[in-house]
Amino acid sequence: MVLNVQGGDEAQATAPVAGSPAAEQSGHGSVHAGFWTLALGSVGVVYGDIGTSVIYALREALHAARSAHGMVIREDVISIISLILWTLTIIVTLKYVVILLRADNNGEGGTLSLMALATRTVGKSAPIIFVLGVAGAALFYGDAVITPAISVLSAVEGIKLVTPALDDFVVPITIAIIAALFLVQRYGTARVASLFGPITAVWFIVMTIGGFMHIADDPAIFAALNPYHAVRYIWVNGHTGLIVIGAVFLSVTGAEALYADLGHFGRKPIQAAWLGFVFPALAANYLGQGALVLAHPEAIANPFFLLFPEWAVLPVVILATMATVIASQAVITGAFSMTRQAIQLKLLPRMDIEHTSEQHAGQIYMPQVNTLLMIAVLMLVVLFGSSSRLATAYGISVTGEMVITACLAFIVVWRFWRWPVWVAALLIAPFLVIDLVFLGANLIKITEGGWVPLLFAFSIMVIMRSWVRGTKILFDKSRRNDVPLNELVKNLEKSSVVRVPGTAVFLTSDPETAPSSLLHSLKHYRVLHQKNVLLTVISSNVPHIDDADRIRIEPVNDSFTRVFMTFGYMETPNVPKALGLCRKQGWKYDIMSTSFFLSRRSIKPAKDRIFSRLQDKLFIKLAINASDATEYFHIPTGRVVEIGTQMTI
Repeated sequence: MVLNVQGGDEAQATAPVAGSPAAEQSGHGSVHAGFWTLALGSVGVVYGDIGTSVIYALREALHAARSAHGMVIREDVISIISLILWTLTIIVTLKYVVILLRADNNGEGGTLSLMALATRTVGKSAPIIFVLGVAGAALFYGDAVITPAISVLSAVEGIKLVTPALDDFVVPITIAIIAALFLVQRYGTARVASLFGPITAVWFIVMTIGGFMHIADDPAIFAALNPYHAVRYIWVNGHTGLIVIGAVFLSVTGAEALYADLGHFGRKPIQAAWLGFVFPALAANYLGQGALVLAHPEAIANPFFLLFPEWAVLPVVILATMATVIASQAVITGAFSMTRQAIQLKLLPRMDIEHTSEQHAGQIYMPQVNTLLMIAVLMLVVLFGSSSRLATAYGISVTGEMVITACLAFIVVWRFWRWPVWVAALLIAPFLVIDLVFLGANLIKITEGGWVPLLFAFSIMVIMRSWVRGTKILFDKSRRNDVPLNELVKNLEKSSVVRVPGTAVFLTSDPETAPSSLLHSLKHYRVLHQKNVLLTVISSNVPHIDDADRIRIEPVNDSFTRVFMTFGYMETPNVPKALGLCRKQGWKYDIMSTSFFLSRRSIKPAKDRIFSRLQDKLFIKLAINASDATEYFHIPTGRVVEIGTQMTI
């Protein structure tokens, strides 16, 4: 079973199709790259966020512990380091690297990919999966807003250790860096992507050196490798332990990127990068920070930057800023990719999509998304002013998304992998319990700023819900006046309607009925083209579709033909290019003798609706600002005829 939310004649339908293995898909620019090249690339893109969390995660956890006791004792430091290390082990290594990376949808990962995979297997439970997927996607956007703000702020704050005189310039510098980051998105990441891996690799090497420089300060820190200290701290400290757990979770922010970027790098390169390079670097740095604080308690103010000698602080701050910009870049491009998936799955209206690379189909730029993200991120920087204050808002969206991922993973393991339900429960339940504990710990911080990602995620969910509901209402209303295609064809065969040379392509979501654009064309022009094509664009619940499976042709009679065109949810529909594939099936297609007919609807709210009037207005606003179908489907503007109709909802 698949999602099936349709909206208008020119909207895409959704139908089940078979996909080919990820390694054979076109559009995966990285498929043929070398293993170690992919592993290095994953260091830059996948692990940028989790790699920069060392700047603030331990600091915030120690501050949370100190606020409860008035001081931080040795056992607190060891226990918090133990919590961080075992959180990285259980959440990142076991849940994501070992298990979830195997739950791929034709090579693609992420919340919507997992939702699409689960939807194919559950039948009547699909609405539940749909709600979980929408909630997970909405929470991802909350993470995409907070990550650039907290990452860049935490890095720039390091300049205060160089000279306190620069304290007042932290926020302005952060604003300038973030604004520049978003403004250059239109140029794409193709030119700088090759630098991401090496720069982040240098960052991990530097953090490893910094950790090893101080582990010998107090070798007692190795006691943190014993999980007993982590469990004991939670058991003994109660409410304080929950507050600290909320801060500890900062150490695994970015873990979702492991799964979301699966299609870009592949499972084995991501696993190799984590197990062989990233995890050891993080462990060494956290152990070094812990030993430094044990030996010099005053280092709790900023343990990461104090790992380095005074002369090295400024270069490390510069490197940290570069690393946080790269981490932010990964989240921003992830938001572009998530939005494109949501559009293809009918969760959002069409938006402008610009491809920034001729070699890599996944590198895209979405102006509207970029602008909204930039405004939201800059507002957070100004509103909170420091990474410590912003840390209170961080975590809720990520933990919520992790809970949803665990729920969807249970369904996939049970129904898609066909494991016994009790085995699936034994596998996923421990991770779900841990995720729920982290979510509960972060929910405590709602009044301190945690409401920000929840409000943002709720707004996204309202938008998605309004769009899905509105498109369904329009589709249902349009069907009331539908004329069955076969009936129309029979009547036309008996009529003396004037035939004109050329081909007319009518985009429709229901190939069994005559499109309104066809009916209005006959009504007003009283002519019919010699060849008429009813084109249905299908959005699949697999990420990529082979060219051999993209086109299906069904002749109706000598004048009418149905064409079904399928695109994966990771692809941007290009109708003229796909129509060129019809030649292989014997249908001659010439763009210069083809006209595309689209319906353009003018939507107005019904006067008798009160309860959902605001939702109606929101849908109408979204519909008005949706990207033009001509641009979205890459149809030449000179070959398009738009016919307007008016509807109320």
